[in-house]
Formats: sequence, structure tokens, C-alpha cells
Amino acid sequence: MVDLDAAIGFVVAKGDPVDRARLSFLRSGTQPSEGVLNAAEAGITLGGGWPAFYSGRVPSIDATCFRLWQLDDLGGLSRHPARSALHWLASRQRPDGTWQEDAALAADAPPWATPGDPEATLYLTANAAYWLAVTEGYEETVQRAADFVRESLNPDGTWPSFLVAGWLGAAVMFKVGNFYEAARMQGVLQDRLPTMSGGDAAALAAALRRSGMSEDDWTLTGARRRLAETQRSDGGWSSDDGELFDVEVTLNAIRACR
Repeated sequence: MVDLDAAIGFVVAKGDPVDRARLSFLRSGTQPSEGVLNAAEAGITLGGGWPAFYSGRVPSIDATCFRLWQLDDLGGLSRHPARSALHWLASRQRPDGTWQEDAALAADAPPWATPGDPEATLYLTANAAYWLAVTEGYEETVQRAADFVRESLNPDGTWPSFLVAGWLGAAVMFKVGNFYEAARMQGVLQDRLPTMSGGDAAALAAALRRSGMSEDDWTLTGARRRLAETQRSDGGWSSDDGELFDVEVTLNAIRACR
């Protein structure tokens, strides 16, 4: 079993004020202060998206989705900055239902966000569609994206992109009622869970649960089992992106298991 008390203690000890406010909201629905919300919303562009660390003032699809994840943990998706970001995401959908980063970012973007790259396109499409799917008012936009994700699947349920595109895509399939496709993708994820990192297991479980899947769903049950196997003695989980993101992973695990 995941030791939630130890995970909570890790975030309290290692997190910053925004992290601790996210923890309080996830645990008990405690509304964060205006100062905390302003800090989490800082840096949004006039157009509505947030830039990535490498993109100057050019808003990034990937960075905006990451900020929305943090704001969701603060109950902030109904506030003006998040609503503006969601509108911006919807406006950036391409005619074929996909998303790509601005071409101006091509020289500096990481592999998962490279403009024009098919693997990055599928990942960004699943990511943007996920956030539009868990809010209201973007049903047609989400359906176009879901159609693209569905048509991208291989006959065995795998997808031609990064692992993360699988759980985001499965969540989108579930939200639009494509339950067969969601189950196929979950089957692939289930096979990968025994060797999945704690960070991936936490993100998978948090995303699927946020999409409305039952906590008794077999993929979520397997993800919680993997989280129990990978939790450290200090209560936290290790991030694949380095120690600075250990708190982020731990908050994802708490979201998944609370």
C-alpha cells in the first residue's frame, strides 16, 4: 500500500508555498490564498498561453498544459488566467485536429515538443485535448482531437509516440465515449506498468482518475501497486527529470491515491 502520510510529510518538508497549497487543496479542498494563486499564474502571455523555459515570450502548448495541471491542483481552472489559457489552446488547434508548437521554437524545443515531428504532434494533441476534455465548452474541439488519436492507433493498441501520450490519449478516449479504444490503450499501459518508473505511474494514475475513471479500474489498481513498489523511504518518489521535480511526482501520486 502507498504510505500517504509519508508522502504528505515529504511535500510539507520539501515543497514551496505553492506545492503545500496544492497539497492542502488535494487533501481537504482548502482554497489557496490569492498570493499563491497569483504566483502559480505568473508569466502568462497576453495571448493566453505560458512560455516554456526555452521559448522566451512565445507561448508553448506543453508548458501551458503543465501550468494547467498545477492550477487544477489549486482549484484554479475557473479563474481568468486558466480560462484564457484554455481558450488559447483551443484556438491553436490545427485543421486536422492536432496541435504543434510554434515554428519559432523549432531550434530549441525538446524532442517531445518539436514542431512538425509526428511523435511530438500526437503527444501535444493528446495533452491539449486532455485539458480541454476535463473542462466544459470544448466538445467539438476535443472530438476532432480524439478522432486523430483514434486514427493514429496501431492494430495492437499501441501508438506512434511517447509513453505519456498513451495515458493522456486513453483519458481523452474515455471522456468522449470511445471506451473500446481507451481499453486497448489501457491494455498496453497495463503491460508496461511492472517496469514503469514511479513518476510515470503517478502521472498515469493521476490523469486517468482526473478523467473520471473509477478508482477500482484495473489500470488504476495496477498503477497504485507500482507506486507502492517505487515509493522511497522518505515518502517521496523520484522524478525521471531530476530531484527538483520529486515534489511534483509526489503530488501526482497523492492525487492518484487520495
